[in-house]
Amino acid sequence: MKKRLLFNDILEHSREKEITLIQGAQQTGKTTLLHQIQQALEQNGQATTMLSLEDKRILSELNEYPPNLFRFSPPIPVGERHIFLIDEIQYLEDPSNFLKHLFDLYHEKMKLIVSGSSGFYIDKKFKDSLAGRKRIFQLPTMSFNEFLIFKGYDEMARYVHTHEIPKSFTNDLKTLLDEYLIYGGYPDVVLAHTLNQKKAKLKEIATAYIKKDITEASVQLPKAYLQILSIISRNSGKLMNVNAIGNALKISSDTVSAYLYVMQKSFHIGLINPFYKSAVTELRKMKKAYFQDLGLRNFFMGNFDPILIREDRGELLENYVYRLFADHFDSDWDMKYWRTQKKQEVDFIIQEKNAFEVKFSDKLFKSYKYDFFRNKYPEIPLKLLTYENVLDLNPIK
Repeated sequence: MKKRLLFNDILEHSREKEITLIQGAQQTGKTTLLHQIQQALEQNGQATTMLSLEDKRILSELNEYPPNLFRFSPPIPVGERHIFLIDEIQYLEDPSNFLKHLFDLYHEKMKLIVSGSSGFYIDKKFKDSLAGRKRIFQLPTMSFNEFLIFKGYDEMARYVHTHEIPKSFTNDLKTLLDEYLIYGGYPDVVLAHTLNQKKAKLKEIATAYIKKDITEASVQLPKAYLQILSIISRNSGKLMNVNAIGNALKISSDTVSAYLYVMQKSFHIGLINPFYKSAVTELRKMKKAYFQDLGLRNFFMGNFDPILIREDRGELLENYVYRLFADHFDSDWDMKYWRTQKKQEVDFIIQEKNAFEVKFSDKLFKSYKYDFFRNKYPEIPLKLLTYENVLDLNPIK
C-alpha cells in the first residue's frame, strides 16, 4: 500500500519524546497512516498498541482516568518504551488534560502518536497549550505530487514544481492535472476507478462527513452552514464580505464568522489576510477564502465540467495555487493578497518576498494594471502563473 508523504516525518518523530499529533479533515487517511506507522514500528522491533476512541468502552475508561491507557497494553519492561497510537483523540472529554497527564508522568516509558479529525474540537478542548510537549503535523487531502504517486506516476511526481519537467511528460501531466483540478485529492476519490465513483465519493464526504463535523461542532443552523460553503465555492479567491453573506442568508454576521471558523478548523476552507503598508489606499479588513480540496469545491458548486470549458477556470486554477502554497506556508502569516481601494489587486504575496498573479491564460494578463504595485513595492518581484506554466512553479524557491 502506498504511503502519504507525511509518513516518513511521523516515523522519524516517533523517536522523540514529544507527543505526535496528526490533524486533518475527515477521510484524509489518518487512520490508515496510523496503521502504517504501527506496522513499520513493529517491523523495527518496537512494541505498540493502537486504540480507536470510536470504541465507547475504551473512550469511557480513558475519560475516567488517563492511566487506564495501560490496561490496553501488555506490561512494559523496565527500561523499555511503549508506543501508543490513538485515533480520534478529539472524542475525549478533555484531550489536553489527558495528554498532559500522561506525558508529564510517563514520557520516559511511553510515546503517544495521536490523530484528530476535527481541528475545531481539538482547538476548543486543548485548553492547555501543551507547549514543549507536542508537535502538530497536518494531513490535508493529497497534493498534486501525492496524487501522481498514488496514481502510479512516481517519476512524473519527481519533476512537478521543480522547473525541470521533461517535455515528454507535458501532455500526460496536463491530463492528470485536469483530473486533479476537477476531483481533488481525497484518497478514496483519487483511487476511485470511474468518474461516477469519484462523484459518489465526494457526495459521501460532503453529506456524511461534513454533517458529522457540523453535529460535533454544535452548529445550530446546518442549512446556513452548507449554504455558506456553497457561496464560498462560487466565490473562491474573492473578498469575503461577512455582512453581505449574513444579509443574504438572514443570519447575523457573528454567526457567519463563527461558521467560517468551524470550516477552517475542520480543514475545509482556508482564509488569507490582506497585505498592506498604506492605511489610506490599501484594504485592511476583509479576507479571501479558498477550499482546501478542489473536488469538494466543485461538489458544492455542482460543477464537474472539464477545466477547458468552465467559466470559472481562472478561479479554479487560483484555488490550486492557494493549496500549493498552503502546503508550504502558514496562511495566517506567510500568505497574503494585495488590493487597493481602486480595486488594483495581486492574488498572492508570499512572505513579503514574492508576488504572484494567477490567470488561466497569459492573454488575460494586462501588464500595465500592475504598474502601481511594481512601483510601490519594487523589492517584491511579480510573477504570472497560468495553466501553461503553473506546474513549473517551485513554491519554496
